[in-house]
Amino acid sequence: MAETILLIGTRKGLVVARSRDDRRSWSLDDLAFANLEVYSVGVDARRDPVRLFAGAGSGHWGPKLSYSDDLGRSWVEPTAAPIAFPSGSDTALVRVWQIQPAPAAQPDVVYAGVEPHALFRSDDGGVSFSLVQGLWTHPHRKEWVPGNGGACLHTVVPHPTDPGRMWVALSAGGVYRTDDGGATWTASNRGIQSYWLPEDQRFPEFGQCVHRLSLNPDRPERLFAQNHFGVYRSVNSGDSWEAIESGLPHNFGFPILVHPRQPDTVFAFPLKSDGERMPSDGRCRVYRTRDAGASWHPLAGGLPDDPYYGAVLRDAMCADSSESTGLYFGTRLGEVYATRDDGESWSLVARHLPDVMSIRAAVVP
Repeated sequence: MAETILLIGTRKGLVVARSRDDRRSWSLDDLAFANLEVYSVGVDARRDPVRLFAGAGSGHWGPKLSYSDDLGRSWVEPTAAPIAFPSGSDTALVRVWQIQPAPAAQPDVVYAGVEPHALFRSDDGGVSFSLVQGLWTHPHRKEWVPGNGGACLHTVVPHPTDPGRMWVALSAGGVYRTDDGGATWTASNRGIQSYWLPEDQRFPEFGQCVHRLSLNPDRPERLFAQNHFGVYRSVNSGDSWEAIESGLPHNFGFPILVHPRQPDTVFAFPLKSDGERMPSDGRCRVYRTRDAGASWHPLAGGLPDDPYYGAVLRDAMCADSSESTGLYFGTRLGEVYATRDDGESWSLVARHLPDVMSIRAAVVP
């Protein structure tokens, strides 16, 4: 039977959870990268063996990107930093926010989104990276400002079949798309509000604080976005966006996840507001739409029903590649939940962990 591996990046290190019984029970490895913040984890399932990534760092030692080719039992920590700004740029890497392998047609390409706002590309499977100059030299860059979490490029969404097309999301810069492999980039935010601006300026070309993007590979022209106040859908590759908030208790939150096998099914974890980052009515609830955002419904089976105040961060919700898709989320209270039935019922993978920052799943023979 296949083994499912769950990478759980936390505020104080990396936990690897493993299941050999179709995700019915889990064992947890000892904490790796102890006392380092693991803001990003990644899985490159194109390789044999599967390659895992962990973007860890501390305020004292700075960031580092490590990889594992033995399913997390050991980690390679390069002696030279694989991600670094060119000498003379007068810029230093603060944090690795996203590690995203390209589609299978580009088997050695891996992208990294970092702070400050920048995108890096690897052509050797994630061993070394170079700065994507087209985005770094974009004329808007000097006007991008840090979101509350920092000046981060936190989401990278490659097109599943077109190697020239990709979307990135920046806080607080908005959504940008390239159609030529990163040489040039276009702001793709039409229809997305910036609620903190004066009413006659609420739809700027760029500067929105997007929290997460997601798409299904069978419908790559349709994207979903969770913003700082606002849940949106685009049906034209980001040329324009429309709000899809009917049925959600609030439109603030961080993650949004499209089901990898059901293009109309999307999951979110709404929070009250940026000032009250806790679930509505103090209840732990995932919300699901099965009609691409026309309506939303809460999912509570197996989740805590007592007063609950934990949040789910932007990179702490994911799906695996199993035919019976598993979905996962981790909370700032150190709990990780999993479902094998599209959210109808949830089970506890782990609890009492440090603050969960990021999650990725791998299914291996």
